[in-house]
Formats: sequence, C-alpha cells, structure tokens
Amino acid sequence: MTWIERLSPVFRAKFGRTDEPRIAVAPGRVNLIGEHTDYNDGWVLPMAIDRRIGVAFAPRDDRVLRVHSVVFDETRELAIDELVPPGGSEWISYVIGVAWAMSSSGLGVSGADLVVDGDVPLGSGLSSSSALVMATALAMCEISSIPWSPVEMALLGHRVESDWVGIKGGVMDQFTATMAQDEHALLLDCRSLSHSPVRFPEKAVIAVMDTGAPRTLAGSAYNERSASCRAAVEALQNADPGIRALRDVTTDFLEANRELLDETTHRRARHVVEENARPQAMADALSSGDLNEAGRLMDASHFSLRDLYEVSSRELDLFTDLAREHAACYGARLTGAGFGGCAIALVSAEGAEDFMQSTHSRYQSRVELPSSVFACRPVSGARLLEL
Repeated sequence: MTWIERLSPVFRAKFGRTDEPRIAVAPGRVNLIGEHTDYNDGWVLPMAIDRRIGVAFAPRDDRVLRVHSVVFDETRELAIDELVPPGGSEWISYVIGVAWAMSSSGLGVSGADLVVDGDVPLGSGLSSSSALVMATALAMCEISSIPWSPVEMALLGHRVESDWVGIKGGVMDQFTATMAQDEHALLLDCRSLSHSPVRFPEKAVIAVMDTGAPRTLAGSAYNERSASCRAAVEALQNADPGIRALRDVTTDFLEANRELLDETTHRRARHVVEENARPQAMADALSSGDLNEAGRLMDASHFSLRDLYEVSSRELDLFTDLAREHAACYGARLTGAGFGGCAIALVSAEGAEDFMQSTHSRYQSRVELPSSVFACRPVSGARLLEL
C-alpha cells in the first residue's frame, strides 16, 4: 500500500469518522538554477518533482482544525479564531498558518479534520514545507468553498512562511507548487510573477542527490543572507536611488560602487547579480537541447554559491564533485537554500542508472549519513486526486 492509499484509512482511524475524505497533493521542487535570487526580485528556473505532500481532508461543523501527521505520529487540535502570529516552525505551523493567512485576509475559513503524509524528504531542500502549505491551502479552499486561484494562493502561501513561520524567502517555492506543468520547468520573474514554461529535454533527467545532512531555515543563516542583500541595496541606493532590489543592479554598477559595501556584503551581492542572469540562459540552453551549456551554467552557479554566497557544505561539495566525474553528468549544483540538504545533477537519461549507482556508492564510502539518489522529471502543481 502506498502512502497515498494509506491516507484514507488513517484518517478514519484517527478521527473515528466513517465518511471518505478527499485528498489534495502538492509537489516538492528542485530549483534548476537561480539560487537566492527569488527574494531579490530576480529570476528563477525551478521544476516540480514527482515527490509530493498529501492532505486527506473533510469539513467540520465548527472552527477547529484537527490535524494528524503520519510522519511525526502526532495529532494536534487548534481553534482558528485563536491563531496569533508568530507561529513557530514545527510541522503543524505550516498547516495552521494557512488557516491564519486565509482568515486574516478576510476569507471565510471552515474547520476541518486533516491527515498529512508524503514522500518529499524533510529538511533536504526540496521544499516539503511549501508543498505542505499549498496542499493544505487547496484542501482549505475546497472545504470552505473558496475559489482556487493558483497565483493568489501562492502569494498567500508565501505569507504563511514569511509572516507566520518567519522565513524571509521569496515566492518561488509556493509558485512552483501551484503553477508547475508536466514535462516543463518554469521560468519565473519573482518581481512581476510573469512566467513561461520551458520544455525539459527528453534525453535528460535530473538526479537528486540527498546528502543526508539536514538543515533548518528559520534557525539557520538563511535570514542573515537575506539581511545582507537588503543591506547591499540600501548602500547602493546612495549611488542610484532607483534601485529597489539587487535585481536592478548590473555587474558593472556593483563593481563601480564597491567602496559602498564591506567585503562580505559585496561578495554576496555579486553572487546574486551574476546568478540572476543564469535562469534565462539555462532556459535557452534547455529549449535548444544544449545540455553541455546547461551543465556549465549549473557548475558556475554552484561555485558561486560555494565561494561568494557561502551556503554550500562539505557534503554538497563532495556530492557535486563526484557527480561531475561521471561521463553521464553535464553539470551539478546544490539546490535550495544550501547549508546541507540536496544537490542536483543534469544527467543523460541513458546513463542515469549507472550515474546514480556509481556516484552514490562513492559518496557513501566517504560520508556516513542516510543519503540517497533518485531521478526525476518535471510534474504538474497542486491538484485534487481522483481516487
């Protein structure tokens, strides 16, 4: 029995209900390129993967949320009208944060019984949190008869993570979880929210390499990196008041005004400015089938994240180095915020099995962590299952 097939029986057993719940799912994601550019109003190129978070749901006749997590084997119950931010960063925070965001936005939210499970690895940089938020949002929309608007709900999901949980990131994860399309990556302008699908070549796959080294965002250096970017913008506005975000800064302008920034702030700003050009370049490479160029861009992105933004780790560097040594690999980089979690490699479909076995075996011989490697291709965003 798969985890999806278990949701309904667990729902009935935990809540003593005889009715059949409905199920909403949302995917995890990998970001192909454009890292730490989203909260700088920049460009990103993510794709949704075939690992998902699911929420079995049914309405209640009061304004109470009763939620059970299969992974944590824990049930929590909270009243919607008593929710006050900040809401913490444990698993339940991402669920009740949705109810808070909807209610505080003036949407009429009904109570619900919810069971949560999935197969997106937790704490690995594959955006399990945003998948949980968006699956919950879809469930709550259905329960409360709220029309599902992918863009509007992605922005609401971003508010959950920013204002309720306290992670000062961008909109990429939530947007990918709602707007992704099968067989396509998503080129997204995080300022305007304009987006376009980018067909992923059939002759390639993405190998996800989970280092086994966990990370946390709210308690990590993630918010500190975001603060550095804001500091860079404030300093550079002395030279050009029209700058709103690092998205508005060119490499030439940054270097011409380097004296306005301390060494660390300059280094981090340089990563964002240079990285912001890579999503469009990689979209062009994928569209034309130039996998060598796409891989070169991924490598350049990783080296910049390692040396300039300083969010890589020993495990991420090792896995990507080993990946590049395999003949089937075009390029490799960390994905997500960094500080542990996952890396990805662009790999020929034909050589993927040997790549995964060989690279993982070599990694395991060097690192004693619960690592894994799996291949994926792009899938669609949040949806209701028809069982």
